[in-house]
Amino acid sequence: MSLDVVPSLLFFLFVFGASHACLQDPAEAYRFTGAVSRLTYPAAVVLNEKTTKVIEAAFQHARYPSVKGETSLFLIGTVLYGLENLEIHNLSIGQSAVELHPGEGFSLEITNVSAVFKGRLQYGYDNWLISVEHSIDFEIESQIDLGIHLKLYCGEGKVAADTSDCFLHFHKLNLHLQGDKEPNWLKKLFTDFITFTVKLLVKGQICKEINKVANILADFIQERAEQFLSDGDISVDIGVSAAPVITANYVETYHKGISSYRNVSTVINKTVFHPSQLTEHKMLYIWISDQILSPMFTSAHHDARFQLNISGAELSELFKTNLSSTMPAYFRKCLLESGSPQLRVWSSSVPYLHTSTSGTNVRGTASAQLHCGGAGAPTLSFQAEVDMDITVSYADKKVFLQSNRSEVHVLQADFSSQNQPHLDQAQLDFIREAVEKIGIPKVLSVFETEVTRLLDAQGTYLFDIFSPEVLPQEGFTVIQMDFGFPHHLLVEFLRRTLQ
Repeated sequence: MSLDVVPSLLFFLFVFGASHACLQDPAEAYRFTGAVSRLTYPAAVVLNEKTTKVIEAAFQHARYPSVKGETSLFLIGTVLYGLENLEIHNLSIGQSAVELHPGEGFSLEITNVSAVFKGRLQYGYDNWLISVEHSIDFEIESQIDLGIHLKLYCGEGKVAADTSDCFLHFHKLNLHLQGDKEPNWLKKLFTDFITFTVKLLVKGQICKEINKVANILADFIQERAEQFLSDGDISVDIGVSAAPVITANYVETYHKGISSYRNVSTVINKTVFHPSQLTEHKMLYIWISDQILSPMFTSAHHDARFQLNISGAELSELFKTNLSSTMPAYFRKCLLESGSPQLRVWSSSVPYLHTSTSGTNVRGTASAQLHCGGAGAPTLSFQAEVDMDITVSYADKKVFLQSNRSEVHVLQADFSSQNQPHLDQAQLDFIREAVEKIGIPKVLSVFETEVTRLLDAQGTYLFDIFSPEVLPQEGFTVIQMDFGFPHHLLVEFLRRTLQ
């Protein structure tokens, strides 16, 4: 049995991506917005718990350039000096706090950053009497507070972060020169120079590295989202349609959600999003328009994704379901007496999809062929129009699909043999009931398994998702949840950052 499905019917990850220029007016941009992500303050707190690891990566990955200079001293003459091979050791971070700033961005305050900076001091002096060159290793014990005011804006069609407002406050900076025989004047001479230079180097390089890491993180999230939303010839452009909106309680981003199939893209220009459709009591909200889901279903249909083959004992077991209609004799003989009965089912029309408060309404035509052994023509062929309302839920790291209402109309049913009589009404009633009570539950069950597998392949099962809800509304769906940030994503990001 096999069924291919489009891999992103239910969930998006944190979504950032590249696209065309952003619209300046949010209300105007709503019409062109296929998906919205709202991250509330409690989610920012959870993400902030992982901030220390990213800041550690910024410190450790920073490269500090060599610095050279000279000064003149009485009786000694010109003193040349230089710092090189500056490295960071024994890094630890105390606390980190996050705060949202309406209309701007958010700030991170990282306190009690302890680190030891090690390097090598090159110095020499030259006068009419003597010329000396020396080098000595040094260590600096430091304690630092770090502040970052991060502004979010729409840059090159994606959510970008500006971390240029970055400051370091040094509470402690103690110099230690290696060895026991260095003269006190040497330490006194170079203490001010070394500590001042290290302050400048560390501030410049750390703030530069944090900005670099922020860009790497944005690219990393974009790549993950694009992987999550792409499969074969089907993809979704999740570029932003407007600049993010930031309040004291949440950060909200707006995404185009334009689906493409074999380089042919859909158009989104009349979605119904409004901020009032989302609340603030959950950590993460994902708003998805039918104008995303419907083209994805269409693409999946054209890509022959909706096909299902059932055979042998599995097929026979399915038809042990109690039905009010009498099973025709030819059907019973096919299931019980043929060596390898097989049922092939596929979508034969583009599915229609519309979401309302009753669920997601899906209408389409399904075709089926029943083979009773051998590779010849099917014993029975039929087409049925199916109309059903589906609700979606997610629990225990699995997707569940429930049909709340279904209607089935048999459009056509024929025997392949010319010697067989036409199907009578009783046989058509059996086919209709079998599709409704056996076929639909089986197809939904396979969808559940396949969508769960596809989500797992993208690492969704590694998230701790709490109390997820999938809420169908008129023309859109809201997914809301609390979550725990997956450690594996952080590990993968840091591994890439430190390469």
